[in-house]
Amino acid sequence: MRILVLGAGGVGAATAAIARRRDFFDRMVLADLDPARAAAAVAGLDDGRFSSTGIDASDRRAIVELARAERADVILNACDPRLNPPIFEAALEARCTYLDMAMTLSRRHPEKPFEQTGVMLGDEQFAAAGEWEASGLLALVGIGVEPGLSDVFARYAQDHLFSEIDEVGVRDGADLAVEGYAFAPTFSIWTTIEECLNPPLIWERERGFYTTAPFSEPELFEFPEGIGPVECVNVEHEEVVLIPRHVDCNRVTFKYGLGEEFIGVLRTLNLLGLDSAEPIDVRGAKVAPRDVVAAALPDPATLGDRMSGRTCAGTLVTGTGKDGEPRATYLYHVADNETTMREDGAQAVVWQTAVNPVAAMELLAGGAWSGTGVLGPEAFDAVPFLDKLAELGSPHGIDERDPADPLSR
Repeated sequence: MRILVLGAGGVGAATAAIARRRDFFDRMVLADLDPARAAAAVAGLDDGRFSSTGIDASDRRAIVELARAERADVILNACDPRLNPPIFEAALEARCTYLDMAMTLSRRHPEKPFEQTGVMLGDEQFAAAGEWEASGLLALVGIGVEPGLSDVFARYAQDHLFSEIDEVGVRDGADLAVEGYAFAPTFSIWTTIEECLNPPLIWERERGFYTTAPFSEPELFEFPEGIGPVECVNVEHEEVVLIPRHVDCNRVTFKYGLGEEFIGVLRTLNLLGLDSAEPIDVRGAKVAPRDVVAAALPDPATLGDRMSGRTCAGTLVTGTGKDGEPRATYLYHVADNETTMREDGAQAVVWQTAVNPVAAMELLAGGAWSGTGVLGPEAFDAVPFLDKLAELGSPHGIDERDPADPLSR
């Protein structure tokens, strides 16, 4: 397998660091708008299978030419989701398997944004599913940790733990701390703003898709392995779009443990218009306020040496177990920053995202996963993926909860 990774930021670099221990690929090229960043990502790997180059990932033609020159079998999109359309289209034209970790962006309903959906996450990609099927190619979308591993957990619960599922609720929380910064997001602030200030999406069997206000329906969720209780709120996320396609359930939600301080900062950015991705005139220069915010904050990929703690991604499933009794199970994955920094030089949040496309590409290379069209992770057998995570030294956990009080341990 020959792999082209577009984007050599935190996740792209972590992907290379994790993959260097595996033998399922012959070549991996990291390409980035900043060639020096791509070169730095592979410089310390001491592995002849890796190389780097520069590319503008908004240029579909350039991606096609690079993919063909490298004889790439796979294009892994490790860029911001605003660049999904040209990368997605280029992969189809170059006849490459495509993977990403976040889907094409949504656009809110023009009149009732906090009640009704407009353009949903991934709509543009699913609209092209017929072309991918006709070409005999696979676009595996949303194969990070959330979406990604969280979807795999939902599929595993359906196939092995539950006879009937009421709700699939993805819950994400952490006890991470960053020394020396009053405010330092551990993931792309551009993406964080997009997720957290867009109308959150919910799916219900009888109602279909609908939206609510940002940060709605707060709940105190107790995370395992010592992280403890964290307040979680509704956030827009791809799992709500993906999971109902292949998992039979009554409701799908996504809630993120942000904390009061983080929510306060995001509300302030929104109040001042600094969350906007639309360029404005600043002394004759066109600048998007959100890009200014991102430029003013530290690069999340560089925070690992200052970070401590763990991040937990998981899926709470409630319903009826295989034995006919009520059941509540939280399937989860924890990444410890000390461990990920020691082993791969990547901070926990980006490492936890990157390990999943590595596992997926290895399954595709070996034939354990296969398909055509535009599919999410929940479309595939979960067992090989969870086995592969364990083989990569990062197994998942299963936390049985009281069905009468599933938020607590």
